[in-house]
Amino acid sequence: MAIKTTTEQLEEVQTAISSIMSGAQEVWVGGKKYVAPDLDVLNRREEMLLRRYRSEQGSGGIAINVGIPRRAY
Repeated sequence: MAIKTTTEQLEEVQTAISSIMSGAQEVWVGGKKYVAPDLDVLNRREEMLLRRYRSEQGSGGIAINVGIPRRAY
């Protein structure tokens, strides 16, 4: 089985969220069934994937002094 990219996973989760929001009582994502009460789980997964996507794209926000060691005087 091929490993899905972050973008592919994000698209699946967003499709599932849209389906549930449109009235579907259950959806299948990656072989796993989600029902309407799982909307919170899908929303948390979407947030995590969005953070990962932004990190991969280098658009996660401003990073100041990241990885710059301080001098020992």
